[in-house]
Amino acid sequence: MSLHPTLQPYADAWTHSIEAISELVTPLVEGEWNRRTPCPGWSVRDLVSHVIGLDCEMLGDPRPIHTLPRDLFHVTNEHQRYMEMQVDVRRHHTAPEMTSELEYTVIRRNRQLRNESRTPETKVRGPLGSEPTLEEAMRNRAFDVWVHEQDLRAALGRPGNLDSPGAYIARDELLTALPKVVAKNAGAPAGSAVVFDVHGPVEFLRTVRVDAEGRGSIDGTPSLGPAVTLTLDWETYYRLACGRVTADVVKDRIKAEGDPELTAAILLSFAVTP
Repeated sequence: MSLHPTLQPYADAWTHSIEAISELVTPLVEGEWNRRTPCPGWSVRDLVSHVIGLDCEMLGDPRPIHTLPRDLFHVTNEHQRYMEMQVDVRRHHTAPEMTSELEYTVIRRNRQLRNESRTPETKVRGPLGSEPTLEEAMRNRAFDVWVHEQDLRAALGRPGNLDSPGAYIARDELLTALPKVVAKNAGAPAGSAVVFDVHGPVEFLRTVRVDAEGRGSIDGTPSLGPAVTLTLDWETYYRLACGRVTADVVKDRIKAEGDPELTAAILLSFAVTP
């Protein structure tokens, strides 16, 4: 194996989630591919198309030359237009076409990962002309594929893998956004602290502290007298942070203590994925 040790956890998490996706969709009959998912405007077919499309881009395949219809009301910005291209080009593909392309893409990506000798710092092609490092790109893929595995499970009524390797990468990715959520987006006052106590298949306690300049930082030590303490389960946490639900929909699964205005502002700003 020539894969750099730093990249191995992302490759393992991606493999675990993509194999789970394949197992979920391979037995589906044609009509089940049209089921709605938690992603606005996307069916099971659309979501799998998105996964295939972005892994094809990781392989260096050219992007499809395709004109989007004008009536896609869930597409409202350039990022969504970019993501929709790989989806819309497959909208009329049959179930066998979808599963065979997924299988072929997974085979190609596994071969790419086996032969990957680039360093984690190598710049690679990213969405919308961006140039992330290989490490960033692989981490993003592991995160994205795990979240979409969960979207498919929600659509198909097949819960599971909330504590798989991808779940821990998702946790770390979502936690990096918390200081901005609390300090900048929610406007937590200087000198305050906000505690997040998450239980369930993935457990963690994190405190976001806001310094005198209004900048947020995060650590694992509890705070004495926090402005807000939010206690919730892991599934609710990731669904909120990924914009799959709003706080009012899952309020019975959130226990909030402290400043009610700051609590409301944090929960309103919680979604961090585009």
